[in-house]
Amino acid sequence: MREFLSALTVRDGVAASTQNQALAALLFLYGRVLATPLPTIDGIAPARRPRHVPVVLSQREVNLRLAALAEPARLCASLMYGSGLRVTECVSLRVKDVDLDRREIVVRDGKGNKDRRTPSRQP
Repeated sequence: MREFLSALTVRDGVAASTQNQALAALLFLYGRVLATPLPTIDGIAPARRPRHVPVVLSQREVNLRLAALAEPARLCASLMYGSGLRVTECVSLRVKDVDLDRREIVVRDGKGNKDRRTPSRQP
């Protein structure tokens, strides 16, 4: 098993999550299906997790990009940036979904077909 799990990363170059999934599948097979405890497996070559540094724009950079847009794209981009809306959620908004008194936007049938309320950005 050690050779198999190490070969996944060394020879096949799979992602860390794929190697972890294979290990979890083996643990499930032995623990639940075969009802035999799996001994500890030492010496597995770990897969490397990619180093991902998120790109964050400054407030000035965001304002410059928003100013370069024409309406109605600017309105949509401002709503998505300030409220965390997705593109499909933004374009399907209706007037009745915006509550100006509470400064909330009601997202209907969002991700997972669920409704949610999202606060809008302070001025």
